[in-house]
Amino acid sequence: MAVNNYEAMIVFSVKNGEEAVTALKERFQALIEQNGTMTEVKEWGKRVLKYLINKETEGYYVLYLFSAPPEFPAEFERVAGITDGVLRLLITRPGE
Repeated sequence: MAVNNYEAMIVFSVKNGEEAVTALKERFQALIEQNGTMTEVKEWGKRVLKYLINKETEGYYVLYLFSAPPEFPAEFERVAGITDGVLRLLITRPGE
């Protein structure tokens, strides 16, 4: 089974408080661990957004580094897209 390395940057909404951000971070980390191998989690923390996203001025940035089968990023994007509290998601393959 082929496995690729990925980086997923997620910007979480901070309007529901720190507990909500922590729950979302753990939820997405668990999703990755169920479908692949977590390499590292880098928390960039709360930052001011360059432009409004859903009328919000701040977001909490988390970078997940992981390896997974090639079909997993599409599922990860689907789950993030239907999850309240996710402002933005970008998945890339390092070096490409």
